[in-house]
Amino acid sequence: MDLRKLKTLIDLVSESNISELEITEADGKVRIVKSEGAVAQQVYMPAAVPMAAPAAAAAIAAAPVLVEDTGHAVKSPMVGTFYRSASPTAKPFAEVGQQVKEGEPICIIEAMKIMNEIDADKTGTVTKVLCENGQPVEFGQTLFVIE
Repeated sequence: MDLRKLKTLIDLVSESNISELEITEADGKVRIVKSEGAVAQQVYMPAAVPMAAPAAAAAIAAAPVLVEDTGHAVKSPMVGTFYRSASPTAKPFAEVGQQVKEGEPICIIEAMKIMNEIDADKTGTVTKVLCENGQPVEFGQTLFVIE
């Protein structure tokens, strides 16, 4: 089970009334149990991938970066993968110092194999880009700062 799928399952459990979820696939078994206010996860992987479980646990434990900045924070409306441009060879939608208008696309978030254009929700100048291309993002995570 890949890390993005595992992270999506953990987010599903944490944001719902489900207290426990167990999934078995050909490449492993995952059991996620919600404890008081937090989600505890147990990852079972086959012996063929002994390093996957520690790497997955470390990646999941990483919290989204909190930004204390002046300016308007453009936040992710969903969990997914952040992309700065429409294709790997295309120019990024928004760069630091670039003027953007409200409603103009500034990035793409891929969620469940669907590419979702994220538009600027304010007119101004991009002062910070807080995500790397191809990075997984959380719901509500700050992607850009616009002043």
